[in-house]
Amino acid sequence: MQRRPFLQFAGLGAIALASAAASLPAMAQASGPFKIGLILPMTGQQASTGRQIEAAARLYMAQNGDTVAGRKVELIVKDDVATPDVTKRLAQELIVNDKVNVIAGFGVTPAALAAAPLATQAKVPQVVMAAATSSITEASPFIVRSSFTLPQVSVAMGDWAPKNGIKSVVTLVADYGPGNDAEKFFTERFALNGGKVVDKLRVPLRNPDFAPFLQKVRDAKPDALFVFVPSGAGAAVMKQFLERGLDKAGIKLIATGDVTDDDQLNDMGEGALGVVTTHHYSAAHPSALNKKFVEAFEKANKGMRPNFMAVGGYDGMRIIYEALKATGGKGDGQALLDKMKGQVFESPRGQVLIDAQTRDIVQDVYLRKVEKKDGKLYNVEFDVLKAVKDPGKAK
Repeated sequence: MQRRPFLQFAGLGAIALASAAASLPAMAQASGPFKIGLILPMTGQQASTGRQIEAAARLYMAQNGDTVAGRKVELIVKDDVATPDVTKRLAQELIVNDKVNVIAGFGVTPAALAAAPLATQAKVPQVVMAAATSSITEASPFIVRSSFTLPQVSVAMGDWAPKNGIKSVVTLVADYGPGNDAEKFFTERFALNGGKVVDKLRVPLRNPDFAPFLQKVRDAKPDALFVFVPSGAGAAVMKQFLERGLDKAGIKLIATGDVTDDDQLNDMGEGALGVVTTHHYSAAHPSALNKKFVEAFEKANKGMRPNFMAVGGYDGMRIIYEALKATGGKGDGQALLDKMKGQVFESPRGQVLIDAQTRDIVQDVYLRKVEKKDGKLYNVEFDVLKAVKDPGKAK
């Protein structure tokens, strides 16, 4: 994704308006509603991401009220179809016309990067609730992330696999930022631990056909296939993995948790049983707080199970609410950003920290296995790595 300067896609009038919106007197801002512009893929290939995040954001508001520090909170949801040009236009409209105090959401990395120059220009915090490429927070000093990074969860699998009888692997990733991160950080750690990467395969992000790639994997006969695909594509991978008989050929499927997405897991069938993944959230996480979260989410959404996108949206709203409280209802972008940094709290996923230096999330990463509980499939945790920082930012 090219990080084009703001001037390339905004006229001078828009810049003036954005600057004016960013510099409104605090008293004037505090007198009106506090607006959150939620930019999400509500249609298209990544629609499940948008559906989960919006549902979680609305649940948080229902549980915590729509007035914070005397400000009425207003959520404005826009569909960007996970298309960067659309994201950029919507972000500009929300900042300039709607005068939002925060932009949030961002289902895929290119969308988050498209909005970053606008957040910088207008000094509006950008809360990334989904996109997971390591470098995103470096694209603007106003970005805070409530989701995760692919290096966080990929390194964990690179440690686990060689200790559990997996000596050779083929990697299969979606060909964009997060996939590149997953491939790089898994293969480096796997090789460091004595494993052999037989081949590295990348599939197109748009309309992927996994079949020819999976045939290559079967021919290569590795001990395991390591997979990353974005939320919503896991069911297709699982279906074709089984149809191609890779399981019967003795090839294990290991992956980041996007593949056994809670939102789709029960549609994958029993062929998913035993698949080991590494991730930061499971609907089966055994904490009391998570049990309450899952119950409330399902009740509010006709039985839909929350996934890792939902927890990114839920915690993102918490970060915004707490920052607004800490500023006494002031809508100033820099003041909000300063109060977002350093937040420590118990999430449905476990304890998290927003690193004050990187503005990225520090969180536990879990090893999970697909098991059947009460007649349904879940990602059941069996081990944990505590307080994992993004390895992509390790100095």
